[in-house]
Amino acid sequence: MAETPILLIYDKDCPACNAYCQMVRIRQSVGELKLINAREDTEIMQQITAQGLDIDQGMVLKMGDNWYYGSDAIYMLSLLSSRSGLFNRLNYHLFKSKRLAKWLYPLLRFCRNLLLKLLGKRKINNLGIGGNDRF
Repeated sequence: MAETPILLIYDKDCPACNAYCQMVRIRQSVGELKLINAREDTEIMQQITAQGLDIDQGMVLKMGDNWYYGSDAIYMLSLLSSRSGLFNRLNYHLFKSKRLAKWLYPLLRFCRNLLLKLLGKRKINNLGIGGNDRF
């Protein structure tokens, strides 16, 4: 079992993102998956911002010294996932192809942004880009 947990940093205020992250399971032999709310000011969010990663454009998966962003994060999660349960089997089959993950991820991001807009929630805007925190 891995000594350091695998970190998944995502927008907990997005119902779709939150549901996905709560349901995804990784194989026990891989380690422990720790969920981090990207809306909280944490050391890991400071590291993400320092790397210039826009959390509104993609979730982040950190495994040891390796960082995976956006479609690469969802691709890695599919490879690490347990195959137990319908959701995790579906997740594996949908995103196990890096090419398909790269194609589907922008669609998922669009749905997230639309959902946040419908719910009246602001983007995170961790990079402080002017006008990026609203729709």
